Amino acid sequence: MGSKDIFKQIENYDEMLKDTAVLEKYGFDYQTRKGEVEKIIDELHPGRLNLVVSEIKEETPSTKSIRLVSADGYLPPFQAGQYINMFVDVGGIRTSRPYSIASAPTQSGYYEIAVRRVDDGFVSNYLLDELKVGALLQSSSPSGNFHYNPLYQGDNLVFIAGGSGITPFMSMIREMADRNTSRRVHMLYGSRVEGDVIYHDELKRIAAAHKNFSFDIVVSEPSEGYAGKKGFINAELIKDSTSSEDCTFFVCGPEAMYDFCLGELEKLSIPQRKIRVEIMGAPKDITLQPGWPAGVNAKDVFKVLIKGKKTIKARAGEPLMSSLERSGINIPALCRSGECSLCRTKLISGKVFQPDGVKLRKSDRRFGYIHPCMSYPLADIEIML
Repeated sequence: MGSKDIFKQIENYDEMLKDTAVLEKYGFDYQTRKGEVEKIIDELHPGRLNLVVSEIKEETPSTKSIRLVSADGYLPPFQAGQYINMFVDVGGIRTSRPYSIASAPTQSGYYEIAVRRVDDGFVSNYLLDELKVGALLQSSSPSGNFHYNPLYQGDNLVFIAGGSGITPFMSMIREMADRNTSRRVHMLYGSRVEGDVIYHDELKRIAAAHKNFSFDIVVSEPSEGYAGKKGFINAELIKDSTSSEDCTFFVCGPEAMYDFCLGELEKLSIPQRKIRVEIMGAPKDITLQPGWPAGVNAKDVFKVLIKGKKTIKARAGEPLMSSLERSGINIPALCRSGECSLCRTKLISGKVFQPDGVKLRKSDRRFGYIHPCMSYPLADIEIML
């Protein structure tokens, strides 16, 4: 039996031939538009952005803001609160770190990020000490889910920020001011000392011009005579700052602030669905995380066999992704917080520790996939890239 005879056995085959003949005569030939969808998607979400450092400004003694313009003449749009993953070469090691965009989506000419110095900071200290105006950098497209959605997050928002965690909020606040929106925002901004408050003058200017925005600075180690709010952002302070029972809370800051403030929100019986938390990055000391096995030291070193390639050494206290990068092996990376799944890797044998919050899919667990950005070897392992 020939193929034509087989086709004739398909139900309504003759009708399909008639429809095809009509479409060939009167329909639009979409072959001429082949590739248009991919072109549009690539404009909105290009794989890499080529950026030029246009300005570097010292915001506080520990923080600089960096403005980045496109080397190709175009920056894709983003939502206030999203981040870009910056790729850098530091000491011969190709690595990356996500930084929230602090500029408003209404500003299409540049992205602004803020970098704060941290103890033993590998990338942050390089950006603060080595980066110059005119330098060329690469980043991912804007990504992330930490942004305001007017459909189900209401018009009463409370931002809880700590340190450089103000950057996604700054983008939201700047957008609110630029668009003169009516939603009400109160921000509690925690800082260790009053002299290290980022964007303080701009926050005061926006608050003076827009009555629907207000903020409090909360200083944990104030100087003598400081008259503002002191201590930590606790339940009492959050309650006093809440103008409505229907508020949505956004939280972004250092690891210690999450541990404290999320507990304070729980004391106020704030439902989880009303709390939005930005990704945190790798913990500073993974051995302090719940579930870390006794008997494994952060300095313990294990062998990592990469199937078909080579064997490297990895410290137990360092994310597997960082160990790979130190050995010259780069895998896809975006959030470096166990959320985006871009670095998903097959664990063939051995055991790793992945802290709470890593968004493993059911299929990842079933078939043995891990997120190396938040995986720590607990023994010799074999992986497949």
